[in-house]
Amino acid sequence: MHTDAAPHTARPAVHFDPTDPDLIADPHSAFSRLRASKPLAWSEAGFWIATRHDDVRSVIIDRKNFGQGDFTRNIQLYYGPDFDVFAHSAYHWLSEVFVYQDPPRHTRIRGLVSKALTVKRVREMRPEIETITHRLLDRFAAGQGMELIHDFAYRLPTLVMCHMLGIDEEEADDALLDQLNQAIADSFLVLEMRPLTDLELALANRQIDFLEEFFRSIFERRRIQPRDDLATALLNAREGDSQLTEREMVTVAIALFGAGFETTAHMIGNGILTLHRHPEQWRKLVEHPDLAPAATEEILRYESSLIATYRTAFHDTKVGGQTVRAGERVLAVLAAGNRDPAVFPRPDEFDIEREGAHHLAFGGGIHFCVGAELARLEGDVAFRALAERLPGMRTDTARPRWRPGFMFRGLERLDISW
Repeated sequence: MHTDAAPHTARPAVHFDPTDPDLIADPHSAFSRLRASKPLAWSEAGFWIATRHDDVRSVIIDRKNFGQGDFTRNIQLYYGPDFDVFAHSAYHWLSEVFVYQDPPRHTRIRGLVSKALTVKRVREMRPEIETITHRLLDRFAAGQGMELIHDFAYRLPTLVMCHMLGIDEEEADDALLDQLNQAIADSFLVLEMRPLTDLELALANRQIDFLEEFFRSIFERRRIQPRDDLATALLNAREGDSQLTEREMVTVAIALFGAGFETTAHMIGNGILTLHRHPEQWRKLVEHPDLAPAATEEILRYESSLIATYRTAFHDTKVGGQTVRAGERVLAVLAAGNRDPAVFPRPDEFDIEREGAHHLAFGGGIHFCVGAELARLEGDVAFRALAERLPGMRTDTARPRWRPGFMFRGLERLDISW
């Protein structure tokens, strides 16, 4: 990497610690200060940080000058040049996820996945998503409260993904679903922008091994007994003579399953917390449940589930008045771009009837989230159902328990009552 190609004194350098508890608790204040003073800053950890909407957007949509780059070097940025990246199954898996690849391999795999995960298939899921949502709420209807994150926010997208992949109760009972969720949480730590401890990395490796074995068994069964589900569609997806290999299918299934529940669960939890921090907006949704799709979009903008994404420069490229050298990484902070006052009037106000520019929560360019349609549908159904069935919902908004990771913003727990 050309991290020393220009003197650091020529760059607006900042100290940036993604594990800082204050940053985890309130990233938006930090992003606002950074955007106002050093919108494209050089972190002492060895990468750029972009916080202005136009800079973030230009980086994530520019396929000519930016991409994922050299995976090994990107990971060694955290651990040092002697770190054996592919000796760890969790990083080996991550290297093969199409989101972390550049064309032409990215183009081929994403194209095959898109043939299986069609907009039509997603939209046809609405009745089933509604059924799952109300069945989950029925479990607690006679009581006076629930722990929203694990009892509902995690469970809903997990069951939706299981339905899409054709995973029934015989293949995954409640205990196994909890085990799968925990495996995703443990293994997805490799997406964090920091070196993992030896214990964390060993656990991530074990959990990825478990997930790979589970999804390999699912595809083996579908090969013998095909069904009308996403797993079978991935088996059959082809472009000319090209098909997904077995390893590619397993890698894709883990990525879809994990991203499908992780970010959606955070969206639901973050949304309910934010709506109750702005009670007039909750009342508005209760009185007009058809605002649920708009509320989903504003929640994604205001309290983004995915904080940031990385890109690597292929060539020396001007961004925000600075030269990003070939090989250097840029942390494109989506959440900061989503609150840029140059693009969003009154950016720190939460308004479920907001109109105008669109948020960056799903990324952009060739890496625009392949599951965006599903996330929006789940948000619409979930927030509509919660507003209709629990209009008197209450929750403690003063002391939210945020998960410790930086890249994915979500709550560890949120108790609600009614």
